[in-house]
Amino acid sequence: MVPVRTCVGCRRRSDQDDVVRFVLQDGQVRPDPARRMPGRGAWLHLSRECFDSALKRRAFSRAFRAAVSTEGLEYDAVAAHVSTDKRTGLKE
Repeated sequence: MVPVRTCVGCRRRSDQDDVVRFVLQDGQVRPDPARRMPGRGAWLHLSRECFDSALKRRAFSRAFRAAVSTEGLEYDAVAAHVSTDKRTGLKE
């Protein structure tokens, strides 16, 4: 049985394999495609709509329960980073 996670962008529940984990590292939001970094995680579908919605709604701040910086966090960079990590089982 695969764990179920809620996307912070669209608030839909999905299997863990269908969403990307983000962590807070030195006050910056970073993708964690291998799901191994320590700390609280925020989960997001790898779609531009969910990404834009999460930024607009400030969902990362709520998920991490702290003020966070999303400066420099861009969808294209995140998608490229996630797709190059071979350890994920994400569908492109």
